[in-house]
Amino acid sequence: MKQFTFCFDLKPHRRVRAVCEHRGRGTSLATLVVLFNPWCPDDSVFLPDEKERQEYVMNEQGTIYKGSGNYISPMSWDFGQFEENMVKICLTLLDINHKHFKEPAKDVSARCDPIYVSRVISAMINSEDDRGVLEGRWTGPFYGGVAPSHWNGSHAILKRWYTIGCHPVKYGQCWVFAGVMCSVMRLLGIPCRVITNYQSAHDNNKNLIIDVYHADYGVRAKESKDSVWNFHVWVEGWMRRPDLTEDGTYDGWQVLDPTPQEMSDGVYCCGPAPVKAILNGDTHLKYDVPFVFAEVNADCIDWLVKADGSKVKIFSDTKRVGQNISTKYIGSNKRWNITDDYKHREGSETEREIFKQATTRDFYRGEKDIENGEKKENLPPPEVFMRFEE
Repeated sequence: MKQFTFCFDLKPHRRVRAVCEHRGRGTSLATLVVLFNPWCPDDSVFLPDEKERQEYVMNEQGTIYKGSGNYISPMSWDFGQFEENMVKICLTLLDINHKHFKEPAKDVSARCDPIYVSRVISAMINSEDDRGVLEGRWTGPFYGGVAPSHWNGSHAILKRWYTIGCHPVKYGQCWVFAGVMCSVMRLLGIPCRVITNYQSAHDNNKNLIIDVYHADYGVRAKESKDSVWNFHVWVEGWMRRPDLTEDGTYDGWQVLDPTPQEMSDGVYCCGPAPVKAILNGDTHLKYDVPFVFAEVNADCIDWLVKADGSKVKIFSDTKRVGQNISTKYIGSNKRWNITDDYKHREGSETEREIFKQATTRDFYRGEKDIENGEKKENLPPPEVFMRFEE
């Protein structure tokens, strides 16, 4: 009996072909694809609870919530992360992202980092500035495609995108973007869940306030790009954040939003933003914490614009934004209200104090860190041993 031992130095999202050579002849055994491993304590996406792993990695069926804060409407969603060719489709999605075209070696070497990979996925689910999966459209008509309400699962969308040469599938809205991203994240081994925020703010100028302007008599009306949506849907991914602190303060659930709203580091993506940072008003941290903080906790202020250009505050609502933040409960179809994970009780002293602190943080510090580049110490990849016996 002869035995052959192979040692591979592997990182997540590496493809390695295992070949056995004997008497000068080589035989291809398999192509190995190394994914993230939420069962492994040394992995950056390690999730200690088995029930949570089954729900947020293995479960192919889920619920996405729509409607309004007073009339919450659940819809079933088939994530289908283990359907045919999903590995090939998801790896192709990574391979055609713009960072891979610019610096392929750097892109591939960074795929052991769930922070990096999740940002790439967030950008690639929408097609705003790349060959992403979905084209968004928020009003009809939906010529050349189907209405977003047509979809009830991810696999059909991803399969069509792959089949038509990686051109955008028409059309999607926030819950479709989020459902598809959740599928890709789970396939790659990153625990993920879909989140719905009711009365969700879109703060265009990063002042954490939704401004509405009313013109005084004889004054031209001033438009505001800020808005509040009935609901908005994003995802959370579970991972460590050693780029923020060494003590694990911001490890855990991270907000990621594939719906194209605002640019982040020059690309239409959002996150990962630590949920703990949002709760504590740490808007100086990356990625995109100020934007997500505003989505769940912005103040709404109405202004009267005077003839001399000055503004007078005529109304303020500090409780409208961010209601009934919801996700599917672990192991059941019940709705789980996780609003307390994102914000303190509305109107409480703590909530008002944190809002005040959030508005005084240096929002652009995280963006400067991205532009300047940061040195990050990567842990050595685990060794994988394979033995073949004849």
